[in-house]
Amino acid sequence: MHLPPPIRSIVEERAESIGFTALKRAAAAMSDAYREGGAARIARLSPAERAAAYLVTRLPATYAASYRVLEEVRGRLGERAIATVLDIGAGTGAASLAGQHWFPGAAITMIERDGAFADAARECVPQALVRMDDAARMEAFPAHDLVMASYSLGELPAAVALRAWRAARVALVIIEPGTPAGFERIRGARDRLLSEGAHMIAPCPAESPCPMASPDWCHFAARVERSSMHRRIKQGDLSYEDEKFSYLAVAREPAPLANARVIRRPEHRPGLVILQACQGARIAEVRVPHRERERFRAARAVAWGDAWDSGAGRP
Repeated sequence: MHLPPPIRSIVEERAESIGFTALKRAAAAMSDAYREGGAARIARLSPAERAAAYLVTRLPATYAASYRVLEEVRGRLGERAIATVLDIGAGTGAASLAGQHWFPGAAITMIERDGAFADAARECVPQALVRMDDAARMEAFPAHDLVMASYSLGELPAAVALRAWRAARVALVIIEPGTPAGFERIRGARDRLLSEGAHMIAPCPAESPCPMASPDWCHFAARVERSSMHRRIKQGDLSYEDEKFSYLAVAREPAPLANARVIRRPEHRPGLVILQACQGARIAEVRVPHRERERFRAARAVAWGDAWDSGAGRP
């Protein structure tokens, strides 16, 4: 997944403006804060350092995850009109960028409490309205067709998910890190929203209770291009990394669901493809041999996170 060229230029310019040493220090502080809760270290960063570090290390990954999720949502919603989009806890605007791609022409509103991030979001998505506010303190959100909370629910009270749903005229999307804790937030929101009358879009192929058993968790991956600056900061040689994420997409009206969802990276053996697929009520191992030529071709093409609709009910 590549960032749009104008966004890459913005990221590079902001990174170069503070210098590599300051950028590396800021990126380390931000990484520690997300991993260990060291918010005090982030508070000591200048606004320019904070925004640049986030743009370099997190915007590409958040954009890639949001892009994959909204691609699925766009396909499942079909011709339903999304004329307005609300991005709650928008950060530097990554999810809104993905929304702009999949719903061109939609009017986008971003809510972000951090002034440095909000300034970067205005630069990245100049057509959007950026509202400086703390989503945790807002009693209600303005109604929009599509409401998104991308990598922000973990920093907000659980009740925000219900407030976001009440603001969604057509659909709500929640994306969280693909960790056990992130998935538990997604599963909790799923239970609450279905009880409120929401209908599943993705990733689940049914609205029945989630069959995923602890200590396992449901997550997916988006491959992210690493810039040369990102590689230097991470001291890594690979030109990419895999961003792990969990997500939930629900709608006001029923949408066509996948027959099943591939929840692990497919295993390719000579003459055999093995898929781990969620079929709603259960998680099944689907073995597709070469002799089943049509299914085999489909299985070879399917990726982790994709719908599996080719004879999915067969073990």
